Amino acid sequence: MNTKYITKFAFNWWGEHHAPVLGSAIGEGESRITLNAFTLMEVMLALAISAVVLAGIGGVFYSAVRLRERTLAMLDESTPLQQAFNFIRHDLQGALPPGGGNLPLSGDFKLQALGSGLGQNYHIEFFTTSGAVNDNVNWSDIQFISYELRDSSDRTKYNIGKELVRSLNRNVLATAMQDPQEQPLLGNVQSLEFSCFDGVNWRDSWDTSMGDTNTPYAVRVRIQLMGDSTANSRAQQPFEIVVPIVSQSRTNVPASTSTGGTM
Repeated sequence: MNTKYITKFAFNWWGEHHAPVLGSAIGEGESRITLNAFTLMEVMLALAISAVVLAGIGGVFYSAVRLRERTLAMLDESTPLQQAFNFIRHDLQGALPPGGGNLPLSGDFKLQALGSGLGQNYHIEFFTTSGAVNDNVNWSDIQFISYELRDSSDRTKYNIGKELVRSLNRNVLATAMQDPQEQPLLGNVQSLEFSCFDGVNWRDSWDTSMGDTNTPYAVRVRIQLMGDSTANSRAQQPFEIVVPIVSQSRTNVPASTSTGGTM
């Protein structure tokens, strides 16, 4: 007669059970206790599903990290750009018309294009009232300002463009040429463009010493930054602001007339 074994539990008098002990043999016709467990195929299937879920979570996490890095890079890039635009806007809003006898501390407003094609650069210079006045300086608020692009002094693989430089001179009454104070505003710049509005058209040149008798009505500034590659640089749209020029000289002053009596 074939026999099988079952597991019996020993209980003490207050109802707690102890470790299982090996029971006595039973016949084939008697009931038996079976233990349920996962098969090898079920375990492998669970591991495969877990691997797919973990791979999806890892992909989402990696995308989130990349998005965070790109956002921080855009913020780091936009901060000096906004600061440069703030300097340009503040200087142009205080631009003075040509001096002459009425304004001896101000001079000409000049804009000229340098070069042509992709390497074209612009140079603008004017007198403005954006100078800071306090007890620590001996100058007035009128200062001479110029903007232009120059080759970068810190050229790396992440900074392959040019540098936007702001030059200023506070001593506008000096009789001899003085070295201006240079302030780098923005790096990794591909192109800088200025345009002056004469009331009808946008012009890329302006010179009050050569025929233009007044400051322009507005100045448009376009700055294009370098991209990660040549294709990205060409596809990237430039950043643009338009600054109205408030100060205008009066050129239509009527001539005075005199009257006299007859004898």
